[in-house]
Formats: sequence, structure tokens, C-alpha cells
Amino acid sequence: MEQKMRGIVIRTVKYGDNKIIVDLLTREHGRTSVVSRCAGRGGGRRLQRQIFQPLSILEVTVSGQHASRLPEVKEALPAEVYGSLPYDGVKMSVAFFIAEFLTYATRSQQTDAQLYDFVEQSLLWFDATDKGAANFHLMFMMQLSMFLGFHPDTDDYADGCLFDLREGRFCMQAPVHPDFLHPDEASRVSLLMRMRPHNLHLFRMSRHERNRAADIILRFYRIHVPQFGEMRSLAVLREL
Repeated sequence: MEQKMRGIVIRTVKYGDNKIIVDLLTREHGRTSVVSRCAGRGGGRRLQRQIFQPLSILEVTVSGQHASRLPEVKEALPAEVYGSLPYDGVKMSVAFFIAEFLTYATRSQQTDAQLYDFVEQSLLWFDATDKGAANFHLMFMMQLSMFLGFHPDTDDYADGCLFDLREGRFCMQAPVHPDFLHPDEASRVSLLMRMRPHNLHLFRMSRHERNRAADIILRFYRIHVPQFGEMRSLAVLREL
């Protein structure tokens, strides 16, 4: 029995001589993995590996689920075609970061159509926009935390507050643990939570400020997401 699903490619891993394992974030099944035979020099009916580039949005048909093996891709077609993302150096750097980030942030993600729609719509907006591209990953990470259930509560923010990274809230006194931000950096959290697509271009940041904001957000995720790995692609973003 075949199944169809709409999914975003998170990453691919080589599997044998002519196969790859594709990790997908799907609308129908949450995070899932499938295996695909890829074309070599001869091509044939096997799928071209290029279709599984990170963050590609696909309509995928797979064989039925078996307990002993991964579903195999029978057909994969673009569901959406990016207009600028593959050709813009800044956007490509951000896209590789987002793909690696989603690898860790959604590792155990169950079916959640709202989360999937947020990710897909965010990527399509990012592809279409010509403003604020360098800050997109900051907004994306902060907004995604709302769907994962640990987003910062900004209701109690006031000048001079600390931010408790474990509790995800602002406070006037330091907690007994070391995972908190002092007022100057706590204010960044409140600022980042106000980012939206329509106002992203208004947030002017230096490279240093952007990098520090990314460090804070990733520290927040590592506290709340088990086994959140080190982001190798972060080094590229630090140069934007």
C-alpha cells in the first residue's frame, strides 16, 4: 500500500552505494525518515539526488510502512519551487542553518499540522522577501518555540528584569541556578519576540549583535530540547 505525504527535507544521509536516507518534516506524519534510490550516471528511473536538497518542499509517495525497514520513495515531486533561495548567497547560508536547526529541534516531533504550516509558510516568505534576510533565522527560532511549547513569556517584562532560561520567564531576582540572562541580554529576548515577517526589516543589528542573539536562542533550545547538538553551520552565519 502506498502513502502520499507533503514534506520538507531536513537532511539526507548516504546509505549504501545508490541510496540515501531522507529525513522529512511532514504535515501528515510529523518527523519521519524514508529511503530513496538515487540515479547514478545512467539515470534510469531512479530519482535525482538534487530533488532532496535541504528545505525542499516535496510531494512524496512512499511504499507502505514495514516494521523492519524504512518506507521507500516511489515518487518525489516539488510541491513548491523557490524563486530566490537557491541563488542568493545570504539566503543559502541561512537555509543550511535552518535545516540543521530543524534536525535537532524537531527530532521527536509528532504530527502537528500547525507547526508544519508555520515552517513551510515561513520558508516561502523567506524565499519571496528582499528585506531582513540576515535576521530571518532569529525570528524563525523564536517563533518556532511557540509550537514546541516552551516559548518565552513576555507578559512580565520590565526594564531591569532578568530572564530565567529554564522557566522561560522574566523575573526581578536571580534564580538559584545559573541558567539566566542579566538585564542587558534579557532585553534582547523581549526584542526578539516582537519580530514578525512584516517588521523584520526594521530590526537593525550589527554582526556582533546578531551572533550574540543566535547564541542566546540556541542556549535556550539546548535547555529545553534533549540532545540538541552543536550547530556546525553557525560558523558560516557568523560571517554574514
